[in-house]
Amino acid sequence: MERLAGRILLLGGWRRAGLAVLAGAVGALAMPPFGIFAAMFFSFTLLVWLLDGVTGNPDKSGTLNLRSVFFTGWLFGLGYFVAGLWWLGNALLVDASGFAWAIPLAVLGLPAVLGLFYGLAAMLSRLLWSDGMGRVAALATGFGFAEWLRGTIATGFPWNAIGYAAMPVPLMMQSSHVLGLFGVTALSVFVFASPALLGTRRGAVPGLLIAALLSAGHVGYGAWRLYLAPPELGEQRQIGVRLVQPAIDQAQKMENVDRIGVFEKHLALTAAPPAEGDQKPDVIVWPETAVPFILTENPDALVRIGDVLEDGQVLITGAVRAEERGAGLPPRYYNSIYMIDDKGQILSASDKVHLTPFGEYVPFEDVLRRFGIEELISLPGGFSPAASRLLLTLPSGVSFYPLICYEAIFPNEIAPDLAGADAILNITNDAWFGATPGPYQHLLQSRLRAVERGAPLIRDANNGISAVIDPFGRIVDGLALNISGALDTTLSVSTVPKRNSFDHNLNFWLVLGSLGFVATISSLGFIRRKN
Repeated sequence: MERLAGRILLLGGWRRAGLAVLAGAVGALAMPPFGIFAAMFFSFTLLVWLLDGVTGNPDKSGTLNLRSVFFTGWLFGLGYFVAGLWWLGNALLVDASGFAWAIPLAVLGLPAVLGLFYGLAAMLSRLLWSDGMGRVAALATGFGFAEWLRGTIATGFPWNAIGYAAMPVPLMMQSSHVLGLFGVTALSVFVFASPALLGTRRGAVPGLLIAALLSAGHVGYGAWRLYLAPPELGEQRQIGVRLVQPAIDQAQKMENVDRIGVFEKHLALTAAPPAEGDQKPDVIVWPETAVPFILTENPDALVRIGDVLEDGQVLITGAVRAEERGAGLPPRYYNSIYMIDDKGQILSASDKVHLTPFGEYVPFEDVLRRFGIEELISLPGGFSPAASRLLLTLPSGVSFYPLICYEAIFPNEIAPDLAGADAILNITNDAWFGATPGPYQHLLQSRLRAVERGAPLIRDANNGISAVIDPFGRIVDGLALNISGALDTTLSVSTVPKRNSFDHNLNFWLVLGSLGFVATISSLGFIRRKN
């Protein structure tokens, strides 16, 4: 290990740059559908040694040194995000004639921007770098802060945060209930980077011991919560749920030539009788934008829905909602969820708050138009964000917290005043991404929202991947990618209080402060030894 570390420290030029990109790309194997979390040990061990080679270069001034550190971190991020997000280009192939030109922006441009956060992480860690365990703590501090910033700034994009690599299965998801995604992320980087200590020996024993204790605590807490802790179920209520996953090709949805056929397919799956021995569902869930026209402008469609639903059943569906703005002004359109009863009446609705950039709106559209960049303005969009979110409450009193598609990737999306909802409802349409890693990554991130809050989750997709998930992240039942059908299952809700995001944020900053303290003490000792 020492010989290997020494060779990497001495790399320069394109070899150093290529290894940084490779290290990041290998780390993407830790994400679904592969879930090889051990790949992160390889990635972060190499990153520490690469940064050792830059920080220890006596031929560079402080400014040049920081620039080299930033560039190394950026290259690592570029490799990680290209390998982990290449499938975004598939969405642009749905209408290749109109948007194939934008594939390089999705496959290379976005990773290049996201890589800036990892460049920042490396640069921040350089400020507290030392020659022992402290540099691993410094790297964890830098990445913990950078990942939190990536999930927050400019509406945020925390997709594939490093912490997900440490939570591939329910046994390893439970720490997020206490620490949240970003707290787990910071500690994960410490553990993933700890083997680098074997290459320099200094601080190896205490560093590896702490990493081993963190790993044991991570898995041990998961085992305790899943198998040993007394169940905190409170008053239980069982709700029959039917998930409708029509698996309609996205190109067909966009063409709008067979809207009646699309609508009728949803109705047919809704009307299918339960399997022998099963009870009829109380709630039927359709995916995001399942209704291919404006519901309020098509009363016949509401009548058809009422005819298909049996007495007491409720349909929850995604649809586009139009809001008139007065004479001479075009209407506003919202990506919405409707709740409809067996009489075809709309009981309630909630609009999407957190829109997807370049998918549902174009950021800085006025500025782009001013500079004549019409190609970007022509990207799909046209939705308005809602000012607030509303709970969807069944006639029985059970309430759902609605998250539409992309909103489920944000740990702090659930507002404190609505956190008491009985369950989370996430409808989506991952048919945009085909049979790529995208739907699997989206599912994992949605599952973690259930664990963080301690609330069950209903997830319904047009194609990939629909499931009912319990408060521990376990899939109760589901429909796989590319399966068209209806699944009847049971949702269990309880009166146990749900965890608030404030707790996660507080614990994250405590974790980050502790790591930063260790890194600072080590850095000061390192400076004294050098002098």
